Amino acid sequence: MANLTEAQISEVLREFYSRVRKDEELGPVFAVVEDWDEHLTRLEEFWSSLTAMSGKYKGNPIAMHLIHAGKMRPSMFNRWLALWTETTNALVERETAQMMQAKAARIAARLSHAIFKNAIVPDLQKDLRPQPFRSSAEFTEETIPQQLLRLHTLDQDTWGVLRVSRGKIRYREDTTVAGEEIGQRDSRVIPPGIPHQLEVIGPFSLKIDFYDRNPSEYLKV
Repeated sequence: MANLTEAQISEVLREFYSRVRKDEELGPVFAVVEDWDEHLTRLEEFWSSLTAMSGKYKGNPIAMHLIHAGKMRPSMFNRWLALWTETTNALVERETAQMMQAKAARIAARLSHAIFKNAIVPDLQKDLRPQPFRSSAEFTEETIPQQLLRLHTLDQDTWGVLRVSRGKIRYREDTTVAGEEIGQRDSRVIPPGIPHQLEVIGPFSLKIDFYDRNPSEYLKV
């Protein structure tokens, strides 16, 4: 997971909602907020819980938004996501921005479905496709890190996609069995928390993309 500090969360949220309040489409909806300091504190707690599992947020965001459903239109979610993308791209590093954008897209999808049922915003399905928050270098049999050749696990909530562009490599989740050969133009999803290792069996080129959710549903792997 890309690193994200509490200070960065606060900076992003305060700049983002400053833009939202000035926005012609979104501003009138958020005009219902009476105490912005308190509101931003709750939002900071929410994002801290979402990205760092801090457990600070205890509320129900869907219930809170349903109260104001009459002021919303499906297109507003696309505008909200566009402003969020602009703000995160401007204030945090690329990997962190992509992680925050992926989580925001999922939030928008859930809220849109809760408010409008099947009226998901037309552009939202594209925005929901997961993007890697980090990608490795292109490794060969000469440059592959030794750590990848030993049993290791991905962090919680981190999924990997192993892609081989040349040759083949052996992927193992159990050292007592032969494992699985991943060949040229093949891919393999690596779930979090599963001990695994790679074994060199010849010349190859590969890279690993890292996601904050299971990409199997959206990617050809």
